[in-house]
Amino acid sequence: MSELNRQLELLLRGAVEVVPMAELESKLARSIQEARPLRVKAGFDPTAPDLHLGHTVLIHKLKHFQELGHQVIFLIGDFTGLIGDPTGRSETRPPLTKEQIRLNAETYERQIFKILDREKTVVEFNSRWMSPMRAEEMIHLAAHTSVARMLEREDFHTRYHENRPISLHEFLYPLVQGYDSVVVKSDVEVGGTDQKFNLLVGRELQKVWNQAEQVVMTLPLLEGTDGVRKMSKSFGNAIGIQDSPKEMFGKLMSIPDSSLPHYYEYASGLRADQVRAVLEEFVPKDPREAKAKLAEHIVSLYHGPRSANQARQEFDRIFRSKGLPDEVETVELSRSEWD
Repeated sequence: MSELNRQLELLLRGAVEVVPMAELESKLARSIQEARPLRVKAGFDPTAPDLHLGHTVLIHKLKHFQELGHQVIFLIGDFTGLIGDPTGRSETRPPLTKEQIRLNAETYERQIFKILDREKTVVEFNSRWMSPMRAEEMIHLAAHTSVARMLEREDFHTRYHENRPISLHEFLYPLVQGYDSVVVKSDVEVGGTDQKFNLLVGRELQKVWNQAEQVVMTLPLLEGTDGVRKMSKSFGNAIGIQDSPKEMFGKLMSIPDSSLPHYYEYASGLRADQVRAVLEEFVPKDPREAKAKLAEHIVSLYHGPRSANQARQEFDRIFRSKGLPDEVETVELSRSEWD
């Protein structure tokens, strides 16, 4: 297998769409030939103090890029967080204060290195270039799109036709996210399927600024513990990566069996052959044990094997022996034997 095909095989794993696919292939080929890593961007708004497993779908993909030698830019949207991402919203988000954003952003920096390689990750804050931006510069940025273009977004389109209010500042969100790509000169941007519009704005603005346009890679939205809606703190169906081992294990055991393939594929960080073996052999025979192994593995990723083992023992004792739980100690140890 050629180096190009090896990279494509890993990077396309789990991806929903790549726009345009031919450009990803050419960027990778040039990167290999010139020994120049691609700059791969993903943005996260610190609107809550902790990341959840839904966020880790993107973070695991960033890890794939790192494993292949590429440069990851983890962009914390402390400026866009003040606007509020309108994606999928039926109404305007309530604004957060700068202090709330700052405190949440601090926790993100601690959490991402549970997965990413610190030495291969650049952490950026988009307030660095957006806060000093003058009014005339913002006007210049806004001049590169139209109201009609913004109303092509499904959520804006729906709200407009249902006579629900759309605040003018919400139109700025895709523009600022797109301008981030201009500033960091991203070659690839990854995001959830619901972010496609925003990611494509980045391509449009890079073209205006005479840059090579980024490739857009969308990834699936992991469903929450209800097995229906996407994982979200606001839906009450999220599993936070800072949840205690006991809480995390219990929430994972509560997911419906139908969600097991998605959690194994997108949230476990296991290799493709390991996931395939589990889904083909283990899940059909003993879905409960497959779920327990998944829960133990994911808890181990974020809290260490000892805490994961204790969480499983306690869960089994409560639900099989009906015993009373003890406090589970959180211990930072190495990753599980599956890694």
